[in-house]
Amino acid sequence: MSEFEKLKIGCLKKGELFEDPDFPATQASVFYHKNPPFQFIWKRPKELCSNPLFLLDGAGQFDINPGKLGDRWFVSCIGCLAISRGLFYRVVPADQTFLPEDYAGIFRFRLWWNGEWQEVIVDDRLPTVNNKLVFVHSQHSNQFWPALLEKAYAKLHTAYEVLKYGCAADGLADLTGGITETIDIRHESTACGRILLSLLSMTSLLTAVVQQDTQSLNQPEKLANGILLTTNYRVMCFEKQVETVNGEHIQLIRLRNPLGATSEYVGNWSRDCSQWDLLAPHERTRIKYKNLAEGEFWMAYQDFVKTFTTLEVVHLDGETSKDEPTLRGKTPWLMKLWYGRWQRGVSAGGCRNHTDTFHTNPQLRLILSDNQEVIISLTQHSALNSKIIGFTIYGLPKTNSELLPKSFFKRNKSLLNSQYSNSRQVSARQEFQQGGYVLLPTSFEPGQESGFTVRVYSNKPIKLKLIDNVPSVVKPAIMKAPPSFDSKVSSYEVIFHQLADEHKSVNVFQLQELLETCLPNDYVKSCATLDVCRQVILALDNSGTGRLVFSDYKNLMCSLKYWQTTFKAHTKATTGILRAENLRDVLFDIGFQLNTEILCLLVIRYMRKDGTLRFGDFVSCILHLSIAFATFEKKDPLQNGYVKFSLSEWLKASLQC
Repeated sequence: MSEFEKLKIGCLKKGELFEDPDFPATQASVFYHKNPPFQFIWKRPKELCSNPLFLLDGAGQFDINPGKLGDRWFVSCIGCLAISRGLFYRVVPADQTFLPEDYAGIFRFRLWWNGEWQEVIVDDRLPTVNNKLVFVHSQHSNQFWPALLEKAYAKLHTAYEVLKYGCAADGLADLTGGITETIDIRHESTACGRILLSLLSMTSLLTAVVQQDTQSLNQPEKLANGILLTTNYRVMCFEKQVETVNGEHIQLIRLRNPLGATSEYVGNWSRDCSQWDLLAPHERTRIKYKNLAEGEFWMAYQDFVKTFTTLEVVHLDGETSKDEPTLRGKTPWLMKLWYGRWQRGVSAGGCRNHTDTFHTNPQLRLILSDNQEVIISLTQHSALNSKIIGFTIYGLPKTNSELLPKSFFKRNKSLLNSQYSNSRQVSARQEFQQGGYVLLPTSFEPGQESGFTVRVYSNKPIKLKLIDNVPSVVKPAIMKAPPSFDSKVSSYEVIFHQLADEHKSVNVFQLQELLETCLPNDYVKSCATLDVCRQVILALDNSGTGRLVFSDYKNLMCSLKYWQTTFKAHTKATTGILRAENLRDVLFDIGFQLNTEILCLLVIRYMRKDGTLRFGDFVSCILHLSIAFATFEKKDPLQNGYVKFSLSEWLKASLQC
């Protein structure tokens, strides 16, 4: 039983109407950033009309209005959704009603959010002023799915106000589950026809938009030919060869206004235009120019490229598009998806401008078995505090199977650089030769944290996989002190034996006192904490007594000397302070090859507020890894790569680390 069903049944049993605790009926749910212009009164549909309907299926005219405070781009998006009925019913489940026996004031919608379909539950309290809805609503009918869908969308964004900063491209992606691509018609005017034919053969929703001129203050809402600005007109088909009565050929495009008959196209080749008499009779019959759905019309291709400024395309994979009737029989996009995260100090390396950290970004191997054009999309999971994001692609060496180092990106040119934008989604289309490539999704600045989704759409099968290391010990981190090292610690032997017991061994407290006495300065003494000393005992004590003998102490001092030298080599001018981004490299020099998952845990555990580690943190990290690897190796003598623990053994191993 779903969460929605549990809540609804509970409300029906109690005879209560649902009140959403996660999106309360307060002013903050409307305007979170500035003071609201009105005092909102939240009302349920039954308080606004006598016979509310959730969905008037089969309704003719699209009568959705943005209201005084609503957003035209969102109305355009739900208009496009409404004329794509298969996609519509995925988002707006039709089995919801205001009938008394099944009404509990709770409704649900499905939206694509953070790389997955999420069911969003809302109550039906809606913000009103003077007893009227002020956001998106049905203007002439009493259906409430538009207002409730907008509320669910606002809930995902934390407030209605956030939708003010949205755009149609993001809205279409969230309502369909596809990836969006924006194509400048004016820039691609010569290739526009080819692009239209190609995309109309695929499972893609094509929309054409006249963008507003941001420099003009008094721009009208529609053009002289009736085309509305900032409205996504669905491109239904492109007739490239239509014969006229004199044997010539013209090109026609059929479009559909998602807002229905709110503004009819009155230009050339409109519904009752005399130019239809110029077509050959068999062509008039073939294209059925009078058999148009509500809001549909024809336009000459030349007028289309002169009128519209932008194509906003939603690409859908085969699984997502299968229920949409208008996409049946078309070639489905093949899709590969990968979820990732930029974590400060680990995988948030920033764009190519930051050469010292760029290589720390997630590296994805993209393998193409044939030459083909692919569409790559990067979506960030930050709606309220969006980052500037983008991606870069390089050719991948044939023999490579491990993470590419900093030097690779310094000496090789990239093959593709997307635009960088603070949009939720950034996409790019590129023709690639057969072979391997490495894709790096990034934020523009390093250190910015967010989840993200990468999707790659293609015509032919491809492979997409994260490049990462297999955790292993490359060489022992704890060194055996050579005989030549005796002279360097001989002066400390007297102190050691002064603190030692009759068995010539020291415990953790005596070890801490010994290190504080023997270590040369505060920089190195940062590893002389009680917690680090406990780790030293666990790592070096082979007797199980919790004590170290002098030979163990010599090994420790020899190891500390080597660790200090390696640490300094990676701190550059900031001696004594290691940037967390360099932790993977310095640990490799010590002897540990780690994957990103393990590195994330180490950074969470050891990184300080300023994004750095001190020498003591570094020593603790080494000891932690030494104990963990040693514990595993004891249980895996045949090196199978997996072990079996009893509960007691597991607790012992966990407490040792």
